[in-house]
Amino acid sequence: MEVILLENILNLGNIGDKVSVKNGYGRNFLLKKGKALRFSKENLNYVNKKKDELNKKNSELKNKFKEIAKLVNRKTFIFNRESKENGDLYGSIKPKEITNLIKDQTKAEVSPSQIILKDELNKIGLYKVDINFHSEVKANISVKIDKIQAK
Repeated sequence: MEVILLENILNLGNIGDKVSVKNGYGRNFLLKKGKALRFSKENLNYVNKKKDELNKKNSELKNKFKEIAKLVNRKTFIFNRESKENGDLYGSIKPKEITNLIKDQTKAEVSPSQIILKDELNKIGLYKVDINFHSEVKANISVKIDKIQAK
């Protein structure tokens, strides 16, 4: 499927680029979320006319995400969980839990889909987690998982 991008998308392209993507990705993500239009002469002309407006919207979004990234970058967020004797947790920590903790501690809005987990957070320890806010704005945080002390 060929589409024209309406915003910069990491590892895919920039505003106004014509790219080929798999049908499911194009239909279920790019078109559904308003990030692209199907490729046609009319849509290409439409995007070229609107390019300045789209670039302005993109830079406003990027600046907003830069502010949020400053709040959370290089911070450590601590979870206290029950664990087995060997340090394994009874469940793993999910992106939704991380976003809730970030919101509680810094008042920054981060969506679970922006959290990039390199490995599963299911043991006691310190983990590096990337947050991909925008194709040009990223932040790194640390997630520390501690054992709940028995009373």
